[in-house]
Amino acid sequence: MDNTNTRQQKIAKQIQRDIAEIFQREQAATLRGTLATVTTVRISPDLAYAKIYVSIFPFERAQATLAAIEAQNKAIRGALGNRMRNQVKSIPELQFFIDDSLEYIDNIDSLLKK
Repeated sequence: MDNTNTRQQKIAKQIQRDIAEIFQREQAATLRGTLATVTTVRISPDLAYAKIYVSIFPFERAQATLAAIEAQNKAIRGALGNRMRNQVKSIPELQFFIDDSLEYIDNIDSLLKK
């Protein structure tokens, strides 16, 4: 039981690093004018699905950027497959979500300053 949890964590960390690198190198045109940071990756116990939480700055362009990332999902998964092919049998399905914790912190900060 603990072994699979450790494996899940290792795979999630690897996916986080690889997706960040893919965003930086191969998906730069998709993210033009925004800063996208992979904050968290949660992977299912069977390693079939990965929920990827992305923090996007500026916040106003978050939905449009997320839509652009989703449109490139197949290409991103393919690039991830090239990087991880020796570590897992099958590449998980990717689901992208906006991590709005930074926006939330910024909002709280501005409210405290008033």
